[in-house]
Amino acid sequence: MGSSAARPQGVGRRDLIKRSAALGIVAVPTMSFLASCASSDSGSEDKKVDKGEKSDKNPLGVNDSAPLDFVLFDGGFGTEYAEDAVKLYEKNHPKAKVKFTPTQKIQSELQPRFNGGTPPDLIDNSGAEQMDMGVLIGKKQLADLTALLDAPSADDPKKKVRDTLRPGIVEMGQYDGEACYVFNYAYTVYGVWYSQTALDKLEVEYPETWDDMLSVCAKAKKKGIAGWTYAGKYPYYLPFSLFPFIGKIGGRAVLDKIDNLEPNAWKDPAVKAGFEAYYELYKKGYVLKGTPGLDHIQSQTEWTKGKALFLPNGSWVENEAAKTTPKDFQMKVAAPSSLDSSDKLPFGTLWASGGEPFIVPKNAKNPDGGMEQLRLMLSEASSKNFTTKVKSLSAFNGGTDGLELSTALQSGIDSLAKAGDNVLNPRLQDWYVELNKQKIGVGVLGEMMAGRMTPAEAVKKCQQYADAAAKDSSLTHYKHR
Repeated sequence: MGSSAARPQGVGRRDLIKRSAALGIVAVPTMSFLASCASSDSGSEDKKVDKGEKSDKNPLGVNDSAPLDFVLFDGGFGTEYAEDAVKLYEKNHPKAKVKFTPTQKIQSELQPRFNGGTPPDLIDNSGAEQMDMGVLIGKKQLADLTALLDAPSADDPKKKVRDTLRPGIVEMGQYDGEACYVFNYAYTVYGVWYSQTALDKLEVEYPETWDDMLSVCAKAKKKGIAGWTYAGKYPYYLPFSLFPFIGKIGGRAVLDKIDNLEPNAWKDPAVKAGFEAYYELYKKGYVLKGTPGLDHIQSQTEWTKGKALFLPNGSWVENEAAKTTPKDFQMKVAAPSSLDSSDKLPFGTLWASGGEPFIVPKNAKNPDGGMEQLRLMLSEASSKNFTTKVKSLSAFNGGTDGLELSTALQSGIDSLAKAGDNVLNPRLQDWYVELNKQKIGVGVLGEMMAGRMTPAEAVKKCQQYADAAAKDSSLTHYKHR
């Protein structure tokens, strides 16, 4: 990798950024999944329900009369798509009683059940209280989903489930070797979200370079509109556009080294350049006033009200912000702008990957039922229902034929097409949840974007946190293969 320090464009501009003194780091309580979670053998085999008979209609051998315990994160996608999928399960297994529980408190409600060896059969492990997947896998708490992936698909028995999935879905569930422990049901396009209507009113195009981004923000500021806002209380939303921006500047290897917790990975010139560019948004007053105090819903609402042009987020935002979005908003997503002509990857490079992770606990009473529920959710009909109801792509590769797509969904599909092979998939958020969310997100990026830490200090702090995680023997460490 060549140095990105020798850029002809923008170097002088970035050098002019004055570094303010840091005011220190806010102490934030962590939400890590406690190391005291139950050992892998706490749920003995005699607690599991008897297996059923395998057949063409029941390829996983689900016990027809066994109860199914399904806990869903009640967030941006709502609950209706899952409730519809439960009805399919009940239709196929009419003697089975399904207990369906939506909640936002995944960790606080389920951690005691894991500790006691009585976890649910299927969990949508998402949201602010997401349990640390790396810890769960390291503690051998999750079932291997290979049986699901190798089962016949719901639509075509000649096709395995794994052969119906979008690229990267299986790999995202693999943490160490071939076993797959996590199934990401949604396919999320991350990036910079905006209103085409708002840009049209300003008579500007989406900025494909950082200089253009600053020009658009300056023009908006004159009209009393902020350039950016974000979830200030949950600043780990910032990486949804910042990480692919860094990857675009310095190449895919920069993000891989960060994921691998390699020494000095955060000190790469691409990280410094990315941090400085975002810090400039703060310094020039292009971030909506009060943003550090906003949660994700509040920042989205300010955005849909037209108070800010750009919002780093994932494709769940369309559904989550639906109530406040004007009919003529024309919501769209775009890849991060280019920093300058020396970027390693072209404009269009973005982050897209599986999202909304589902897990089947190893000590569940009815793990076969949990996998079967997922298999039914991966039919074309269920996928289309999901896309229609929540305005997001699913892991099923297809499922949009014949559907009337919103501007947001269509822009996501168009963005993926433009990206081609330049789709990035940083793993820090699922390999090291606490490091990514609380340490890097809240403790560094939140502080930097609030003006309480300079980019240089932010780089140093990120590296310190990463080095500490690399040396932490209580963590299971993962690496790109």
